[in-house]
Amino acid sequence: MKQTELADFVQRSKMIYEASLQSILEPRHIDQFVAIEPQSGDYFLGSTLNDAAKAARLVHPNRLTHIMRVGHRAAIHLGCQSE
Repeated sequence: MKQTELADFVQRSKMIYEASLQSILEPRHIDQFVAIEPQSGDYFLGSTLNDAAKAARLVHPNRLTHIMRVGHRAAIHLGCQSE
């Protein structure tokens, strides 16, 4: 997938989340993971990133999904602490 296609894929997924899913998911599913398949608009919840990805693959085995953490800007946070 080209960089521009990837950026479009992510943007479409985020638009689906903000327009349709955020108000539904955030009140009851905060901190869970949501896998969004932007072509269909289908979404799949999981208590872990892996659970959400597996659920999406069962329904759409040949499509990419964008995984987000409900109520957060990113699915995971990576960082380090220096002394």
